[in-house]
Amino acid sequence: MAPAICDNRRMFNFKKRLANVRRQLTTSHQPANLLVSNRTNIFYLTGFTGSAGYLLVTPDQTTLLTDGRYTTQVQQECPSLDVEIQRHGETLIALLCRVLKQAKISELAFEAPSVSKATFDELESKLPQVSLIASSGLIESLRRIKDPQEIAAIRRSIRVNERTFEVIRAQMTGDLTEREIGFNLEHQMRQFGASRCCFEPIVAAGANAALPHATPGATRIGDHPLLLIDWGADLDHYASDLTRVLATSDKISAKFRKVYDTVLAAQLAAIDAIRPGAIASDVDEAAREVIADAGFGKRFTHSLGHGIGLEVHEGPGLRASQKTELKAGMVVTVEPGIYLPNWGGVRIEDDILVTPDGCEVLSELPKQLDACIVCV
Repeated sequence: MAPAICDNRRMFNFKKRLANVRRQLTTSHQPANLLVSNRTNIFYLTGFTGSAGYLLVTPDQTTLLTDGRYTTQVQQECPSLDVEIQRHGETLIALLCRVLKQAKISELAFEAPSVSKATFDELESKLPQVSLIASSGLIESLRRIKDPQEIAAIRRSIRVNERTFEVIRAQMTGDLTEREIGFNLEHQMRQFGASRCCFEPIVAAGANAALPHATPGATRIGDHPLLLIDWGADLDHYASDLTRVLATSDKISAKFRKVYDTVLAAQLAAIDAIRPGAIASDVDEAAREVIADAGFGKRFTHSLGHGIGLEVHEGPGLRASQKTELKAGMVVTVEPGIYLPNWGGVRIEDDILVTPDGCEVLSELPKQLDACIVCV
């Protein structure tokens, strides 16, 4: 039995999460039966990590439907869960229809974003007696508030991210390319226990850093005055997401320092605005105002940040259109940036926990410019 599976079963309270879902179904006046098809949501509620399956949640039962490849895995990951395995020659949809008919379910909410039109049409044609009700965001809304075990997992992921960066920084030479640094980042975070990168690292030297999502290429870092690195580890299924900009020489231009100091001031202003009851759009505006006052308003081209957890991008978003009220237990990134074509870009990103009386910056890597010099 894989140790990670054992740890997951001990680490997270799946019974409490399922109880919260049932309570949410009742208070939101949705059908009492929910079909969960989003793989991340299935893991959140059960710990099952397979790539195929449905989870049927009813008022008094939770049933996982999957295929024979996962018979042993389900026993390891979800030993107390009711499980239905596909019969030989049976499709997963056919299994679902069989289970629904046996349970005499007449109303079923389903996760609309993860059910295709073809799947919906098939279910509707095979289950004329079942009223199918589209649902969206129910479990995701619960996932926004992290419990203590989730926060601990995110902290561990951040520590791996930071240790990885410190090793990579110590090994930097001018001959390294963006692509080589990206490869080294992924290798090192796996050495420290991460299962993978939760996104392809962004490594951008010089003018390439003007692209917020630059793809690492063959550019040598020693040929340019700045290097932007955005990287994230997946550890115990939870993500971290950090960005730092390094100066590759101690000869820092006035322009570089102005852009960098503006971004840092914007980030600190946004972090200072984070507390329970704060509105996401107001936090975004706190950073945007600092950058606009410095004359770079049009060069901050993306939202301020996003929630982080089982997925590297989840709710709540910190952007102008997001009127969500922040609550204790939310974990968000704060990552303002300035991007100047043909020159480069600066983005500084940390992971922030909303606490009952304010917030906590979970990441500890230095970010004052003079502490971010690597002479290569």
